[in-house]
Amino acid sequence: MQPAPTLPMSLPYRPKLALALILVAYLVLGTLYAALTPEWQVPDEPAHYNYVRQLSEGELPVLEPGDYDQEYQEELVRAGFPPDSPVSRIQYEDHQPPLYYLVETLVFLAFDGALLPMRLFSLALGAGVVLLAYRIGEWCFPGRPLVALTAAALSALIPQHIAILAGVNNDALAELLLAAALLGMVYVLQAERPVRPWLLGLLLGAIFVTKAQAYVAAPALALAVLVRWRQRRETTGWLVRWLAGLLGIALLIGGLWWGRNLMVYGGADWMGLARHEAVVVGQPTTAGWIAREGLGATLRRFLEFTFQSFWGVFGWMAVFMDARLYQGLGVVTGVTAVGFGLALFSRRPAGPWARPQPAIYLLALSAVMTAGGYLWYNLSFVQHQGRYLFPALVPLGLAAGVGWEYLTQSRPARIAAAALLAATLLLAGWGLLRGDLPGWLMACCGAGSGALWGSSRLPFRFRPLLVTAVWVALAGLSLAVPFLYILPWLG
Repeated sequence: MQPAPTLPMSLPYRPKLALALILVAYLVLGTLYAALTPEWQVPDEPAHYNYVRQLSEGELPVLEPGDYDQEYQEELVRAGFPPDSPVSRIQYEDHQPPLYYLVETLVFLAFDGALLPMRLFSLALGAGVVLLAYRIGEWCFPGRPLVALTAAALSALIPQHIAILAGVNNDALAELLLAAALLGMVYVLQAERPVRPWLLGLLLGAIFVTKAQAYVAAPALALAVLVRWRQRRETTGWLVRWLAGLLGIALLIGGLWWGRNLMVYGGADWMGLARHEAVVVGQPTTAGWIAREGLGATLRRFLEFTFQSFWGVFGWMAVFMDARLYQGLGVVTGVTAVGFGLALFSRRPAGPWARPQPAIYLLALSAVMTAGGYLWYNLSFVQHQGRYLFPALVPLGLAAGVGWEYLTQSRPARIAAAALLAATLLLAGWGLLRGDLPGWLMACCGAGSGALWGSSRLPFRFRPLLVTAVWVALAGLSLAVPFLYILPWLG
């Protein structure tokens, strides 16, 4: 019997052409979201816009009492932000680091404060995230284009991610700089002659003055320097020079902003977070939610809403997609997790991927730190929004790519198909006991099982067409969202 083929594999299409199509799809879809989403119907957009407006007037904002009015904001959201109700009072993002807003001010001035050009600027920054995700995949998984393309596709085609990147907020620049820092981390570990330490120091400094969520780049870069120093037996002088160039410059840039915050907000409030907590009176707290709803209901809501809002909950987290779409996305997520789990615990084939590179572990660490920050924030405030996990989208996309690549092999694909078939039967039994068959979810599991089994019968070179079909379906969903959900409910 001929042994089953193992990695590497060739694709039935050119990887660079596929990347170009993914990027074009992102730009087209993002332009639709930017143009069709009504004004201010992206979470926190008025507050981010007002930061830029204040800068355009020559004022560096300071977060003050009164900048957050929960009742007034809820009234505006319910009314759909009527033109006769000003949004200038919504200024609770004034504590944010200034870099994104300084650059966006140029767009504000060039287009007289028009919202659409400002949204398109953020969208353009997001295109860099897509390209960097692919590049990181190329470096970490050489000769495995399906992994890199999956990371790029997820960065480009998730409806919620497009909706956020097509709004005025500092997420796009934060994700771009973080992805660039992660690529720099890979260069430090794997390139024979990595980039200069002062360049990475400037990049990390830019992150320090963009958004706190991207600060996970600092330990990732510092650890990369230490790992290279140890593995390649660099000199102590090399280590001192690198750490001084990386952290010295970055801390100098960040220190200017943090020192300003200490002078403005007082005490040890170097990030303005204590002032923010004092100002956002009325924001739901986790303790209050648990007291009212109970711990079990709170945890269930956290898990359910996090999943839904990772894929797509629009407007101010109030416009949901059809429940059947979340069920289908849940099946895709489950298959991805099964594929990744099988790949993780399998006996690795011979070749350049026989032992994971340290960069892969540090990418995973950055994702864990992002998830940890999300959990930590939700210990205080009810912010069950999966979009806060988007800084981890590059490592998550690479993990998804590894899972789907492994499912191109016959045995893993059949194991996943059998798992879905078993899930279909369990759902049928559970539904019969309750007198309510979950027909749509059963259909999704059954269809997934059949697709995986059928894919395992294809010639090896054509098996990636299954994950390509998932990308196409995700792009189709993203195309439909503005017309099925955003315009009907928010327009």
